[in-house]
Amino acid sequence: VQLQASGGGLVQAADSLRLSCLASGRPVSYYTMAWFRQTPGKEREFVAAIRGRGGQIYYADSVKGRFTISRDEVKNTVALQMNSLNPEDTAVYYCAARNAYRVGTLYHDNHYEYWGQGTLVTVSS
Repeated sequence: VQLQASGGGLVQAADSLRLSCLASGRPVSYYTMAWFRQTPGKEREFVAAIRGRGGQIYYADSVKGRFTISRDEVKNTVALQMNSLNPEDTAVYYCAARNAYRVGTLYHDNHYEYWGQGTLVTVSS
């Protein structure tokens, strides 16, 4: 599968932004899809994931209640709706995918096989 992330930009604190990840190839339901983010000098950080099988959803504590991950099987996309943004959310956001049958933690980037190119989100105070 090839992944293409889009939707990043410059916003002010408390604003909202919606990221989208377009998957080409197999349906997104074949994969567990996730969003990670990374700032300079830091490791890539888990943000949210949605399982291919069952559709269970997981969030990092830092975004719970503010971000929503969703899947559109018609458009074959996965979106990340980000509300109440704050400057600490500034990062390059990556969408990732792994086979839905793969076991192991969802929360570490080593467990994902496919990656999009990243989209920059900048939140000004």
